[in-house]
Amino acid sequence: MDKKFEPLFTPWKIGNVEIKNRIVLCPMGGTSIFGWMEPHHFDQDAADFFMDLAKNNVGLIIPGIAPLKNLIGGQWLYKSKKSFKKLKPYMEEIHKTGAKLFVQLTAGFGRSFSVPNALVPILKSKVLNAVLKPIIDVRYLCASPSKLPSRWADGVFTRALTKKEIEKMIDAFAKTAKMCKDAGVDGVEVHAVHEGYLLDQFTTEYTNQRTDEYGGSFENRYRFPVEVVKAIKAVCGQDYPVSLRYSVVSKTKGFQKGALPGEEYTEVGRDMEESEKAAKYLQDAGYDMLNADNGTYDAWYWAHPPEYMPQNCNLEDVSHIKKFVDIPVVCAGRMEPDVAAKAIKEGKIDAMGVARQFLTDHEWVTKLKEDRLEDIMPCICCHNGCFAISKYKGVANAGSMNDTKHMSRCAINPLTMQNHKYDIIPAKKPKTVAVIGGGVGGMETARIATLRGHKVTIYEKSDKLGGVFIPAAAPSFKEKDKQLIEWYRRQISRLPIEVKLNTEVKDLSQIKADEIVIATGAVAKKPPIKGAERAIEAIDYLNGKEVGKNVVIIGGGLTGCEIAYDLFLKGKKPVIVEAMNDLMISNMLCLANSSYLRDYFEYKKVPVHLETKVEEIKDGSVVVSDKAGSKTEIKADSVILAVGYKPNPLAKKSRHVHIVGDALAVGNLRTVVWRAWEVAEKI
Repeated sequence: MDKKFEPLFTPWKIGNVEIKNRIVLCPMGGTSIFGWMEPHHFDQDAADFFMDLAKNNVGLIIPGIAPLKNLIGGQWLYKSKKSFKKLKPYMEEIHKTGAKLFVQLTAGFGRSFSVPNALVPILKSKVLNAVLKPIIDVRYLCASPSKLPSRWADGVFTRALTKKEIEKMIDAFAKTAKMCKDAGVDGVEVHAVHEGYLLDQFTTEYTNQRTDEYGGSFENRYRFPVEVVKAIKAVCGQDYPVSLRYSVVSKTKGFQKGALPGEEYTEVGRDMEESEKAAKYLQDAGYDMLNADNGTYDAWYWAHPPEYMPQNCNLEDVSHIKKFVDIPVVCAGRMEPDVAAKAIKEGKIDAMGVARQFLTDHEWVTKLKEDRLEDIMPCICCHNGCFAISKYKGVANAGSMNDTKHMSRCAINPLTMQNHKYDIIPAKKPKTVAVIGGGVGGMETARIATLRGHKVTIYEKSDKLGGVFIPAAAPSFKEKDKQLIEWYRRQISRLPIEVKLNTEVKDLSQIKADEIVIATGAVAKKPPIKGAERAIEAIDYLNGKEVGKNVVIIGGGLTGCEIAYDLFLKGKKPVIVEAMNDLMISNMLCLANSSYLRDYFEYKKVPVHLETKVEEIKDGSVVVSDKAGSKTEIKADSVILAVGYKPNPLAKKSRHVHIVGDALAVGNLRTVVWRAWEVAEKI
C-alpha cells in the first residue's frame, strides 16, 4: 500500500466500539436494510450489497435511512419483528469480516419528501388523502415543523406536526434502536440534523415557526434531536453508540435557493457560528459521532455533489467544526483518499465518508489497499442511477416511480442493487461476436460478452476507443469522465478482445460473426433555422473547435448547459437560448445536478432566454423571438447548436443483429450501459 494512504487503515473508536479502519460507507436512500418504498422487510439486495462491501475491507457500514414508520402502509418499524429476526444472523456474518454496521433511523422528510407528480393531487385534496390514507398517508409523510412550501411541488404546502406525533416519533426511535441493539447491530445513526430532513427543519429558523417548546429559541429548536438521543440512551444504555448525521452549514439563501461555493450570501439556515454551538450541544446531549457534510434540499448539491462541485467540497467546514467537539467527526462530499488520509493524519477529521463510489465499484477499498488504483472504476457523479429524481418548472418530481422506489443503483455498474436482473453467467455456447463501434456502449457490450466466454471483435472507425464520450468528457470539470474512458480502455486491453481501429464498417456483409452488435451512436439534429450553416455543432466545440468571446448556445438541455458552464470557466460570454420554459428538462437528471447549473447561471449572470425561438443566425448575431413574438438580436461571435441527437444505427435490429446505446434510442450513460448488459447477457 502507498504510504500516503496508511492513515486510512488505522483503527479508531466510536464510544466503546472499535472500527478497523477510517473508511465509512455513508448512508444512501434506497439501500435500507429494511427496504425502502415498500412494507418493512429484510431487503436481500441491500444485504448482499453490504456483505460484499464488508468482505472488501470497509470499516463502518451505514445502510440508507430506515423510516421509523413505513412510507407505504404506515407500519412502525419496531413492530416488524420478522425483519429483526433475520437481521441477527446477518450481523453475525458481517462481524466475521471485521466490519461494523450502524443502522440509520429517520423521523421523516417533512417538506423535503420528493413528491412525485402523481401524489400532488392527493396533497391538495383532503378527500383524496383520507381515502388513500391506509395505503399512503402523504400529508403525514410531508408533515413538517410548520406549514411550509414543499421543496418539490410548487404551490403545495405541508402541515405542522402535532406534539403527540413528535412524542410518538421519539418513542419509536428508542424502541427501534433497542430492536437493533438486540439484533447485534453495533450502533444507530439518527438522521438527521442534516440536509433539510425533518429533524433539520426543526433546528433551522427559516423552516421552524413554531411557538411551543419545539420552536423559537436555540434550545427549543434543537429539542427534538436532543430528546431522541436521550430516549435511545435510556433504553439501550449510555455505552450504546449513537451517531448523528449532521450538516455543518445549511448553505441556503432561502426556499429553493442554494448558495454556491465562494458565493457571498446571507444564511437563512444554520450558519457556522450556530453550528459551533450546536455541535457541542448535541455532543453533550449524548451523540457519540458526527457524520458530517453540508447543505439542505434547497442547496442539494452540497450533500450530493455533482461533478461541477469541487472535490473534498465539505472538508474545510467539517474540519473546522471538529475543533468544538471531542467525539469523532466523519467528513463526506466527493472525498479523495489521499486528501482524506492527510486530513486524518493532521487530526482535522477522524474518518472518510464515501457513498456513491461504493455503488460504482464494490471493491475500491481493497484495490486501494492493494495498490491497484487504476483498476478502480470511478464514480462520475452523474446521479443517473442512484438519484434520478428531477424537478423543473411546473413539475414536482419528474422521475418515474420505479426510479423513486429503486434509488442507489448505478448508471455504470448495473450489478449494484440489481442482482436479480443483471449477472455475468458463462455462455452455454461460446459465439463469435462483432461489435460495430467502440464507444462506451460498444466497449461495455464487448467486455461483458467476453467475460461470459464469447470471442469478441470491436470495429472502430477512429484511431481510439471512446466514441462520443471522448468529447463529452473534454471539459475541465470532467476529470472523472476522462478516468472512466481510460478505465474502459484498460479493461478492453486486458481481455482477449480483438480491436480493429481505423476500420469503418459500412455493410454488415463485410462481417463474419454469429452475433453482431450495432453501437454506432447518434447524429446531431439539424434544426430548420435560417442561417444554421453559420453555426457549429456541440460536438465540434467539444472536440476543440475555437469559438469567439460572445457565444450563443441554441438548446438548454444538459449538453448546452454544460457547454455554457465550460465557456464561462474559460472566460467567454455564453448566452443560452431555449424553447422550453426551463433548462435541462429531463426525467433522469438529478435535481442536485440541474439546480447547481441553474443557480450558477443566475449567480454569474449568464443570460438565459427561455420560451424563446431562434429566427435567424446572422454574421455576428442571432435573432430570437419570445413567446409574445417580440424579436431581439443577440451579439454572437460564434453560435453552437445543442438541440439534441437522433439514433444512427448502421442496420436494423434482427435475430442476430442487436442495437445498443444511442444507436437504439438517445439517452444517457445509464441507458447506454444497462442496454449493453441486457444485450451481452442474452447473446
